Order: sequence, then C-alpha cells, then structure tokens
Amino acid sequence: MRFHMNGSSDDNEIVAITASAEHMRKFVFTCNVDAVAERLEIKIPEILQGAYSFYTWPSAPVLAHFLWERRQTLVCKRILELGAGTALPGILAAKCGAQVVLSDNCILPKSLAHIRKSCMANQLQPGVDIDVVGLSWGLLLNSVFRLPPLDLIIAADCFYDPTVFEDIIVTVAFLLERNRGAKFIFTYQERSADWSIEALLKKWKLHASSINMDEIGKHSGVDMMEFMGGHTIHLLEITLIDEDRVGDIVE
Repeated sequence: MRFHMNGSSDDNEIVAITASAEHMRKFVFTCNVDAVAERLEIKIPEILQGAYSFYTWPSAPVLAHFLWERRQTLVCKRILELGAGTALPGILAAKCGAQVVLSDNCILPKSLAHIRKSCMANQLQPGVDIDVVGLSWGLLLNSVFRLPPLDLIIAADCFYDPTVFEDIIVTVAFLLERNRGAKFIFTYQERSADWSIEALLKKWKLHASSINMDEIGKHSGVDMMEFMGGHTIHLLEITLIDEDRVGDIVE
C-alpha cells in the first residue's frame, strides 16, 4: 500500500520554461552480472541558468549509482530525500520499488514544482507513485510530523552552506529519533577543509561512518570520476547513537 501526503503546491504551478533555457539530461544505469542485463534510464530536466536546485550536481549521480547497486534492498523501503533538487537519487529509488517522499524547502514553490516536473518526466505521478513535500530544516512544523514512517533518509550535497548545517542535523536527528533503526545516507562535495559537522553530530548524539566508494559503478562499468569532475565527494552514513551502547562505539 502506498502512502500519500498533501504537498503545499499544485502540479499546475509548474513554471513554463522556454526550450532554450531548459535541457533534458539523461542518466543511464546498467548492470551485467551472471548474463543478466538490467538497464534503467532516468530523464532529468535542468535549467542551467536557474538556481542551484535546478541543476544535478556531481554528488547526486554518485549517490544514485550507490543506490542502484543496492536496488534489490530498496523494494518497499520507505525513503525520504532531503533537499531533493532535481531528485535523481529519489526518483531512481522509486523506480526500483521504494516508497519515496521527495522534499525541498517549503518556501521555494518553484523548486518543488520542478521536482514534480522531474517525476513526471519519468512517468511518476506526484501523489500517486511518489510524494513531493515542502519541509523547513531546523523547524519542527506540521509537515515534518506528517511524514510517514521511514526506513532510510538520503541526500545529495545538502551540506553546501555552513549556515544551515545545524538546521539539517537537527532535522535528521529528529527523524532518526522518530524512526529507530533508520539511517541517513548522503553524499557531499568537499568545498572547504574548514567546514565540519563533527561537533554538531556529537551535540545531537549522532554517529557518522564513511562508506567506501571504490566499488561504486564497478558492475555498471561506470567511472565515478567522470561524474565528480575533479571534485572530492564523500559518502557517509549517519545513525542515532544508542546511549545504552555508547561505550561500544569506537571514535
């Protein structure tokens, strides 16, 4: 059974964009193992002259390929994507059988409309096959409480502005507390050695571990460096610290 949520914008609010300003970018995911070939193509509309949320940044295809290689585990999983932007990872998860909620800033209706546009470009009907909602990081508004139970939270490059780092961490900590056993898996692009969330993780009783990226894309014959474009990208998993087992965690 699917779950449904009422978004703050209607699909009719999708902004009409001229063909010269927009282009459709295709991402192809393949796998050839044991003589079984699988292929998934996802189309993402992008506006190169638009704001950051209308472009697929390098962290997104890296996370999407990570999920693709674990697609069997996504079936029926309840997944929330934070700061979805063009929503490549979340759309891929939905195409692999997950129940997905895509979210972005509730005060950016055009961004939410563009997420819906990305969904429809991939034959996913918002409110039927996938859900799109507006959230406000750091503020526990009704939209956060209306989220369904979650197994996994994902995000691609949401840590791009240090002024909102704690807002994101607060939101993640709250959701993990409400969904015991859930994980937050995200990619981020390293932009400054001075930017760190370590102190915030400790403050909000969260534990982070790095995920090895060496094997991502191997079964698909994809070189992740092509997507990274010379940038340094990290893949991390964040979980809630079990205070009864704090002594078992090795820093």
